[in-house]
Amino acid sequence: MAKIAFIGAGNLASAIVRGLLAQKVGAPADLACLSKNGATAQKLAADTGITFEPDLAKLLAHADTVVVAFKPQSLAGADPRLAELTAGKLVLSVLAGKKLARLAQAFPQARNLVRTMPNTPAAIGAGMTCWCSLAPLAPADRATVEKLLGALGQFLELGEEHMDCVTTLVGSTPAFLFEFVAALRDGGVAAGLPRATAQKLALESVLGSAKLLAQTGGEPEELRDKVVSPNGTTFAGLQVMAARQFRETIKETILAGTRRAGELSRD
Repeated sequence: MAKIAFIGAGNLASAIVRGLLAQKVGAPADLACLSKNGATAQKLAADTGITFEPDLAKLLAHADTVVVAFKPQSLAGADPRLAELTAGKLVLSVLAGKKLARLAQAFPQARNLVRTMPNTPAAIGAGMTCWCSLAPLAPADRATVEKLLGALGQFLELGEEHMDCVTTLVGSTPAFLFEFVAALRDGGVAAGLPRATAQKLALESVLGSAKLLAQTGGEPEELRDKVVSPNGTTFAGLQVMAARQFRETIKETILAGTRRAGELSRD
């Protein structure tokens, strides 16, 4: 019988399933899923060997942990039977913007509730996920949560008061980085490079720089200063960034996203 049930079988559910199987912390027989129209769940089951169970009651009957992974806007119209069917179970939500208090309304009898905010690199096991729980987790439940989120990459427990910021700083940052890489590419093209070449150079430079920062563990300013020579090319570029208030722009970007996350989470 399945121990972990997935309600929803989209990208994040698929990433968790594949990560659990790849790390051998779960076997296909331990996992089962369903989805609204059945197609994504059937495909995930066919691709990974887990069980596709279209009947909600059967899906949850023997599961100890339930991963809620449908679209956030679907919570309002979710099957009302979930309140009783998740009684005594650990419920982990990947629904962006849904607060613990709102989750408690949908799953009032759950053993505990965990709210998470992952990002899209989770699909390749390189994600960053922040999480918080309604009540302190029992040791066994903490171990389960860490296995599930570890399948996505890195994870960090934070107070729920930080989750609006995290929604932008973690959830939105991939989009901001992709936009930055696109801007570097366009700069290379403007300077005469072929587009494909400019994109490869921008991408590999960003990727290598991020790895260097992660491995050294230092402040980004320290590594920046090691690249800058007096009145050199890097200095010239940084002068333009400073004049255009690059840091202030990024700060305002994060704050704008944080404010919007707060607005979206009020339901």
